[in-house]
Amino acid sequence: MNAIKDIAFNFPGQTNHYKGKVRDVYSIDEDLLVMVASDRISAFDVVLPKGIPYKGQVLNQLAAKFLKATEDICPNWLIDSPDPNVSVGKRCEPYRIEMVIRGYLAGHAWRTYKSGERVLCGVTMPEGMRENQKFPEPIITPATKADEGHDEDISREEIIAQGIVSEADYIKLEEYTRKIFQRGTEIAAKQGLILVDTKYEFGKIGDEIFLMDEIHTPDSSRYFYADTYDELLEADQPQRQLSKEFVREWLMAGGFQGKEGQTVPEMTDEFVQSVTDRYIELYEKVTGEKFIKADVSDPVNRIQKNVEACLAGLKV
Repeated sequence: MNAIKDIAFNFPGQTNHYKGKVRDVYSIDEDLLVMVASDRISAFDVVLPKGIPYKGQVLNQLAAKFLKATEDICPNWLIDSPDPNVSVGKRCEPYRIEMVIRGYLAGHAWRTYKSGERVLCGVTMPEGMRENQKFPEPIITPATKADEGHDEDISREEIIAQGIVSEADYIKLEEYTRKIFQRGTEIAAKQGLILVDTKYEFGKIGDEIFLMDEIHTPDSSRYFYADTYDELLEADQPQRQLSKEFVREWLMAGGFQGKEGQTVPEMTDEFVQSVTDRYIELYEKVTGEKFIKADVSDPVNRIQKNVEACLAGLKV
């Protein structure tokens, strides 16, 4: 299948192109961004060698839905999604941090806890917790946003002391983060899911804060199935989950955690198909809608035409 992996576009009015781990971001004129969600997949801050067909479409369409579902809480960057893999929006000046919020002791938080640490990003985690247990209330554990390499944990106090974000803005970011997470939790619950943890990115236009990038997708979030959560927790069994964690687990089982000298295990066609299936499963479970696969016979031409038509309409 035609995975959209490494494609460079040239759109009208284009002034810059930034290639992220998963998304290609094109600056248009002075105030617009075109964000193309590729089928690249990353784990441990490393882009894996093979693309995952339809992954970018899942990410883009989920993000667009959740941005629209939370725009009453916080203004966001999205203007239009003219193609299954593309969003067009306002260019913001990004904060150099990610706002990570965790409702449950899972993933990175659990690995930290299991090592004996009880403080994560300046937040003290209660004693006596087990993996995947719910926190008394969600905790915010920010990370610095790295252009390359690993994002790093950082505390609220360090962010403010280093002048990365002003105290007044950071208080607002925390407020938005908690409210958006609560909305995502409510939406997930209606679909029989638990929103475990997620991350948000914010930026500014003038003095106004905007929610940016993607939200509540399998790349930025972790979901558990609610119907078996209590039973599996009591039995100390792994949770049934919809997230990218199974890819990380597959890599770790193959001896890879993104460290120097380690090699990514072979990505067989069967494994790639299983990842595609999991992303589509998550889309359908989270939205309650059937996933409609885009035409991938000529994705380059499709994306180019759809973006050009959108940009022409915005300039009228």
